[in-house]
Amino acid sequence: MTTIALVDDDENILTSVSIFLEGEGYNVRTFTDGAAALSALSDNPPDLAIFDIKMPRMDGLELLRRVRQSSNMPVIFLTSKNEEFDQALGLDLGADDYITKPFSHQLLAKRVKAVLRRAQPESAAGGAAAEGDQKTITRGSLTLDPNRHACMWNDRPVRLTVTEFLILQSLASRPGYVKSRDNLMDAAYDDQVYVDDRTIDSHIKRIRKKFRQVDDTFDAIETLYGVGYRYKES
Repeated sequence: MTTIALVDDDENILTSVSIFLEGEGYNVRTFTDGAAALSALSDNPPDLAIFDIKMPRMDGLELLRRVRQSSNMPVIFLTSKNEEFDQALGLDLGADDYITKPFSHQLLAKRVKAVLRRAQPESAAGGAAAEGDQKTITRGSLTLDPNRHACMWNDRPVRLTVTEFLILQSLASRPGYVKSRDNLMDAAYDDQVYVDDRTIDSHIKRIRKKFRQVDDTFDAIETLYGVGYRYKES
């Protein structure tokens, strides 16, 4: 059974959302703040986590920052309408999606299913090759294994979230070819999920940062202002 961790200081949201998600067939673990959730998420990571941003003791942004030090589990943020800055910062830290309060349970279910669907190759990692396995992509120093969401640069691992991996895979699959932000949205998100241009830009920024931690000369992703992005031909 797929496990979801729900972290929110609002007891009403914890109760109503957990009951709904359990009715959808998920195992739900609930926490009332980030500090209470941190060790549990690190010791026994769920398949997906949902974090509220505004919480006492440790907010959702700090919780994600710490979780990302050791885990790439998919994360969805719950935000308020007036938290645009926090939304952008959350994406910079590696959140896979965000939902604005108030939200319907049906919308949340769609987002959860979409993020889990994108993460499916990770859960299928290991074992014998299965029908439908995708070929490894090699572009110079870059190696991408879509079946395991594994990324290597000069034989050194680069830890990417599900969304970051799908964006990079879309770019690297056709080096030299310009991908618009809409193209990258289609590659990384479910059809029913809308994100704006800033979301894609935040993901690209984070991808570059991760590669530059491994190789400070990394410049394989080019920006074409007003058009989109492309992966440099080797």
